[in-house]
Amino acid sequence: MNLKIISGTDMPGSKCLEVANYLSGLYQKVGVKADIIDMTDFPLADVVGGKYMDEIPSIIKFRKPVIEADALLFVIPEYNGSFPGILKIFIDYLPYPSALAEKPIAYVGIAGGAFGGLRPVEQFQMVANYLNAHQYPERVFISRVQNMFDPKTGIKDEFQQKLLEAQTEGFVKFVEALIN
Repeated sequence: MNLKIISGTDMPGSKCLEVANYLSGLYQKVGVKADIIDMTDFPLADVVGGKYMDEIPSIIKFRKPVIEADALLFVIPEYNGSFPGILKIFIDYLPYPSALAEKPIAYVGIAGGAFGGLRPVEQFQMVANYLNAHQYPERVFISRVQNMFDPKTGIKDEFQQKLLEAQTEGFVKFVEALIN
């Protein structure tokens, strides 16, 4: 299985990337190699001015692993009650509508507040639904991420950690059922 984990922000040193790295390790434990696509690497300067119809080599190179992936896991932080703008720009520069069509997608939301990124995940799900992605229904939300998440051991709340582990195993089965 070719799984890519999308770290959904371009903020350097973000908790989002820490969570993505931890998730990569969880997937390795169940036998799935999961590479991370970090939005800090998105060539934003190359799209300034709205070059949507241009074939930009740096964008083609950046999006290629996403297009070739069997499945995607989005780690989405909450920024101002929504998902980060870089994530929307990234989606807007994927081939429409084929890039996410029928692609299995799962979500982990993170936030500094009490709702653990519920709003940005739900808003992003609307975009993915429009693009005809196959969305795994078991989402995980990490609230107060700066206090409740450890990059080595995961979520400090035992119940939430079990939900994250169950999502990992369940998403693998979901993807296998769709691609086989």
